[in-house]
Amino acid sequence: MCGIVGIIGEGEVAPLLVKCLSRLEYRGYDSCGLATLNSVGIEIRKDIGPVEVVASRQNLDLAHGSTGIAHTRWATHGGVSRENAHPHFSCDRSFAVVHNGIISNHHILRAQLEELGHHFSSTTDTEVFSHLLEEEWRPGISVEESFVHALRRLEGTFAIAMISAHDPKRIFCAREKSPLTLGIAAGANIVGSDVNAFLSYTRQAVLLDDGEYAVVSKNDFRVKEIATGKSREKQIVQIEWNIEGSEKAGHAHYMEKEIWEQPEVIRRAMEVSQQEIVSLARLIVEAPRKLLIGVGTTYYVALFGQYLLASLAGEFAPALSSDEAANLALPDPDTLLLAISQSGETFDTLQGLRMAKAAGARSAAIVNVPGSSMTREADLVIRQNSGPEICVISTKAAMAQMVLLTRLAIELAYLKGRGREIQAFKIIDELDRLPEIFETMLKDLQQRVRRLALQYKDKRNWFFLGRGIYTPVAYECALKMKEVTYLHAEGMSAGFLKHGTLSLIDPETPSIFLMPPMEEKALYDLTMGSLEEVRARSGPVIAFNPNEERGKFDEELSLPKVSPWVAPLLHLVAGQLMAYETAVALERDVDRPRSLAKSVTVA
Repeated sequence: MCGIVGIIGEGEVAPLLVKCLSRLEYRGYDSCGLATLNSVGIEIRKDIGPVEVVASRQNLDLAHGSTGIAHTRWATHGGVSRENAHPHFSCDRSFAVVHNGIISNHHILRAQLEELGHHFSSTTDTEVFSHLLEEEWRPGISVEESFVHALRRLEGTFAIAMISAHDPKRIFCAREKSPLTLGIAAGANIVGSDVNAFLSYTRQAVLLDDGEYAVVSKNDFRVKEIATGKSREKQIVQIEWNIEGSEKAGHAHYMEKEIWEQPEVIRRAMEVSQQEIVSLARLIVEAPRKLLIGVGTTYYVALFGQYLLASLAGEFAPALSSDEAANLALPDPDTLLLAISQSGETFDTLQGLRMAKAAGARSAAIVNVPGSSMTREADLVIRQNSGPEICVISTKAAMAQMVLLTRLAIELAYLKGRGREIQAFKIIDELDRLPEIFETMLKDLQQRVRRLALQYKDKRNWFFLGRGIYTPVAYECALKMKEVTYLHAEGMSAGFLKHGTLSLIDPETPSIFLMPPMEEKALYDLTMGSLEEVRARSGPVIAFNPNEERGKFDEELSLPKVSPWVAPLLHLVAGQLMAYETAVALERDVDRPRSLAKSVTVA
């Protein structure tokens, strides 16, 4: 979850490290720091706070040296303090280390090192590695040998970058179940947690795999296996993303920008090769058993997919939250597992995919980030091509995934001979027109949501309620609200209300209902029945309403009239905007919500 960057080149690298680090801040922002190598030795500057604040307070740009590493932290082991901020020194200050992951045997190693006389400055697991390096190194032993010996003593997960005064013209880095990538540029090479770190400088990347380490100089790199020391041939790949996708483009926050990018994101999702969709649909038809997995937002996307596959294609494919997949999935060679992930590195989802493959199951993935682990490990990959998603709160990636799952359900229906049944809905035509609908809708909708958010911002508890396919969208809308506003928000099926939750309804608890189009009469009537239960208990009712009929609600956000299969995507945008505008009204740090980070790469 932390962000790592390292640069070795010519001239002062500290200003570049700070710029690269700021592009990784969505991975963590509790604290940050950098270490540079110069003629005096290693210099470390670090502190608590986001990159911009620490850079100003500690003059990060002024650190000297043409080799350096940097880190922005999301705390796992040890509280948020200057001492626990990375990088971490060895006792003799000849090694400096940054790390993402969890070293599970750090307590044992720390005890052993303390017995040998090492003194620790932090309570992190990471500092153990810097002291291991010092213990392993001695005259006649190369820094690379010391690095590998120390790596072999670690248990757990890690992406590590290290510099040493004993070998000042190299950066050493390694990966085990935490992402790490090399950026290859003219006269400089870069180490980064993901490609966003270095898109400003190069789109050429080398993708490290688990169990590999790299020795990086300004004009060269070598990759080897940690276990054997054998060299690995690595291909330099071209990253298609561009840096413009990582800029705010005049918006106040990345979250707002990424909500507004959704028309273009839908266009890109519609441009994904039909052959890829067909190939995945055929895998589903052929597999006796199929599972969808994701976690957080992508679990709700997977649940949306479960509804779509069942209702359009008559195919039962249960959705599981990745963090529980090991207990519930039980894959076998008859299973197809479809993993959904923005980053392609989400720990629980990646573990679920690997578990399935180990059991002989087929695997597929819908992924955003190019070159990520899932794009290399799944049997079939659909790259959604949403571009960089910088805000910790996922918006546009989820939209693309839902569009792709809709296309998948349609294709699966045709393969199963249900084409005539769904042809009348003209869903593909509506998806093609959806970007224009969004572009027309967004400006007016945001202004109306802003007024509503200002009116209701002081309410501490919220419910988001839907029936049928609107239920996972209600879950996702509630997740956006709690992530970015810090208010309590709960999403659920509206039918669940009468089974206990009605006891919480009162005049201070707004309920947002995701109304289906009236053509879905049974679903509409059920939703209205639940709404009346809330109204009978004096609960404020807000409706996201795609129907022309008005006046049935305390407040409503009217949405364009579209088919029942496309309407949930409009509700999703309304929910995203409601969360965003409420957070702005409450003066929250929208792009850096407390305690959260993007790309959850630890267990």
